[in-house]
Amino acid sequence: MSELHVLFRVGATDYVLPAAHVIQMESFSGATEVPGCAPHVAGLVQIRGRVIPVIDLRVRFGLPPVARTLDSRVIVVTEGNRQVGLLADSARQVLRIEPEAFQAPPEIIREQSRGFVNSIARAGAGVVLRIDFSKVIGPHVVPEEQLHGQQA
Repeated sequence: MSELHVLFRVGATDYVLPAAHVIQMESFSGATEVPGCAPHVAGLVQIRGRVIPVIDLRVRFGLPPVARTLDSRVIVVTEGNRQVGLLADSARQVLRIEPEAFQAPPEIIREQSRGFVNSIARAGAGVVLRIDFSKVIGPHVVPEEQLHGQQA
């Protein structure tokens, strides 16, 4: 049985995430920077009453920064009890992909992608990379005390 995946673009590459982990997608109009965070943490945004940290995927993947456009999207994902936004250049659609269409990436990709890419699949005329978002977001994006306004 095919599974739904959210397709998004960062740079010239198409990526997918299982739709079951995606809560919503929103336009990106900026984030509140948090001092002391890693460079790939764009900051905090408020989406539907929740404050969530946002990872800039361009920075995380080592791409040069670009001006954000109306196509820029925050893809809100959940892992356990954490919600994190992934800032992508665009998020275009939802695809049905058969589980057996995914395969391990070539060894050089596995070695050099820092574990961010866990599998690849053909989609139409191209290839999509499925990311391991738990590795992309890391164990601690924004310290809990900063999210809740408490002092360390």
